[in-house]
Amino acid sequence: MKSCVLTVVLLGHVLSPPALAQSAAALARVDAADLSIARARAKAYPGSSLKVVRTLNNGVNYSRQVVSYQSDGLTIYALLTVPTGTAPKGGWPAIVFNHGYIPPKVYRTTERYAAYQDAFARAGFVTLKSDYRGHGSSQGEALGAYYTPGYTTDVMNALGSLKKDSRVNGARIGMWGHSMGGFLTLRAMVIDRSVKVGVIWAGVVGNYDQMMNSWNNRPPATIPQRVLNLRRQAVAKYGTPDKNPTFWNSLSANSFLKDLAGPVQLHIGTADAEVPVAFHDSLAQQLRTAGKPVQHYVYPGDDHNLSRNLGVALQRSVAFFRARL
Repeated sequence: MKSCVLTVVLLGHVLSPPALAQSAAALARVDAADLSIARARAKAYPGSSLKVVRTLNNGVNYSRQVVSYQSDGLTIYALLTVPTGTAPKGGWPAIVFNHGYIPPKVYRTTERYAAYQDAFARAGFVTLKSDYRGHGSSQGEALGAYYTPGYTTDVMNALGSLKKDSRVNGARIGMWGHSMGGFLTLRAMVIDRSVKVGVIWAGVVGNYDQMMNSWNNRPPATIPQRVLNLRRQAVAKYGTPDKNPTFWNSLSANSFLKDLAGPVQLHIGTADAEVPVAFHDSLAQQLRTAGKPVQHYVYPGDDHNLSRNLGVALQRSVAFFRARL
């Protein structure tokens, strides 16, 4: 998927060189079975205290810092915002902010999604946008979200880190995700019921049968072929979704929607060239069948970033979190 078009560069943040290319050893260790929801639930995600790396200029009514936290022994960087003023009793509500695909080698903590994150920060939420492993200065290797669990683990440890922070109310944490980040958001919600609310924009939220057979999007040229081959490697070992549905359903968050602790709000444009509207339509119906609350917004003629309806989508998203966190 293409990255968000809204870009704000915060000057003065010195970044280390981009992460190294994917190693043969890391690729050889990949096993799609590690993505199973059962294995994800069995794993601990303690996170760590959020270590301040650099303090940035304040927003209108919130502070901004580049921070780091620990995930699988890796140092992961993130952009943290904290409201100014006196926190409500129990601490501020918080949102884990999951970005979509951006080429890992050009990703920077303080670029992309800044305008999106700003809307939630202004509304009185702590926000934490994680740089998944191998992105920007984060340690580890960028192997994608769909056939290896690394990014999911980083998101879950971002959640764990917020729970440790005394400024945050651990009972009032939600997630926002765009594109690939929507895939990660839905997974996190079925892994850990402490995620109370989810908002997904243009999310890759189809099950694996849909992702393999109903997704005609051409992968970005920036994704190395050796990473794209992880799908082929998984199919060679476990078969296709139609031949082995039990295995692939065990990996898909869509199979575990009954375990959601809270409601989901969906946003997508009909002119989205990256993610099919059918993914959102199917998920909305699956949520209703599971008896889970869902708000489903489809924007005629809008693109992957909801550029034509950005203000409306942000207002609806902020209001959804405010009413439920």
